[in-house]
Amino acid sequence: MVARCIVNPHHALGDVPAPASPAVLRFHEGLPGYHPTPLRALHDVGWGAVHVKDESDRFGLPAFKILGASWAVEQALAAEPTTTQLVAASAGNHGRAVARAAAQRSVACRILLPGTVSQARANLIADEGAQITRVNGDYDAAVSAAHRAADARGVTLIADTGTAASASWVVDGYATLFREAAAQSNDPFDLVIVPIGVGSLAASAVRFAVHQRPGAAVIGVEPVTAACVTASLQAGDAVTVDTPGTTMTGMDCATPSPASWPTLRAGLNGTITISDTEAHRAMREFAAHGVVAGDCGAATIAALHALRGDARCRSVRDATRFGRSTRVLCVNTEGASDPVAYASVVDPR
Repeated sequence: MVARCIVNPHHALGDVPAPASPAVLRFHEGLPGYHPTPLRALHDVGWGAVHVKDESDRFGLPAFKILGASWAVEQALAAEPTTTQLVAASAGNHGRAVARAAAQRSVACRILLPGTVSQARANLIADEGAQITRVNGDYDAAVSAAHRAADARGVTLIADTGTAASASWVVDGYATLFREAAAQSNDPFDLVIVPIGVGSLAASAVRFAVHQRPGAAVIGVEPVTAACVTASLQAGDAVTVDTPGTTMTGMDCATPSPASWPTLRAGLNGTITISDTEAHRAMREFAAHGVVAGDCGAATIAALHALRGDARCRSVRDATRFGRSTRVLCVNTEGASDPVAYASVVDPR
């Protein structure tokens, strides 16, 4: 049985790297169409001062992923100027972001998708100009296939998991999200709640929180059916878990990224696992507040409710000193990245 909430027994803040250089933010500020995404105050959520960093429209895409992809592509093309094609594995949003960044640089792009990714998501990636290849198997199988594809001459991997340099560049790219949030807030945050997936965004969140102010905490959120970081923290090392499926497609990940795992192990205060049903309830709650949030983005509010009211989360509440005066930052990582699936949850007819 997967734990509902766990406190990280390996918490060691001295091992958390500093956030990426402000040069990453300056790079993003120089891209066409840049503007900071909104930091929204949520009222009537029941407890604490809750703010949501709303990534439902980032450079015209419905997810935060373009921050990591664009910075990684910039670094990759500088390192490998003879690149003629970029390749990436994706469950949807990363692939679309890489495809957009590739098109902006006039470089060909190939995205490898696991069979569980909906055709609607695949079509949106193809619309960005990418070649789509379906892979037999789960997300990890797509990751392995992308690494093999990158062995060809002129092909460069833009990974958000693994040991490739681009996986670390992706983590660095996400620092812009948190630098913006800090600038938009009158006071530092006490607690950051962030979806995990392979861990790239969560690693960036940890680096931000730890160096933002002493004592700031980070809780990672995972689907109960894909809780690879929860299992890894319990095991003391990165492990692979079975992933029978979840509507939180972007977090349907079996193994933490090696590029992110050391930061997560040292800096996460704990994790909370949620069900698809809880994510869907949170999507509707976000919609009632005028915020468009897909399954992964809404997961943070679902986790907040569990932290506040579930007796199984008492240890995490105590470890993070969570209470009515806690200033909480939740990251809404995506909007309606699959419009058909979003409508079926929020506005079923």
